[in-house]
Amino acid sequence: MITDNHSITAIQEAVREFRDAREWRQFHSPKNLSMSIAIEAAELMEHFQWLTTEQATALTQADSPARQAVTEELADVLIYCFSLADIVGCDVAEIIFDKLSKSAQKYPVEEYRGRF
Repeated sequence: MITDNHSITAIQEAVREFRDAREWRQFHSPKNLSMSIAIEAAELMEHFQWLTTEQATALTQADSPARQAVTEELADVLIYCFSLADIVGCDVAEIIFDKLSKSAQKYPVEEYRGRF
């Protein structure tokens, strides 16, 4: 497993700098950011609404305006996630590795490979 979080740290810093340059921290409460994550996630889901699994997969693999729109919505979700982590003082790499470790214990490979 990769443990270098340099790129994650760089992303978090870039998001922080973008926010601070616009003096938006005053609006970035945990409540507002969590709501923004949900709103942007809904906008992401909207691109897949009513599509079959095959159509949704094809949409993400084609070089098209629809794929570009999906990646921009995904970026919005991630930016708000990084912003929330920053506001609540979380190290993104640390919390992800911790959660993966807990999930590995809860869902051992031998028991869950290929199953939900």
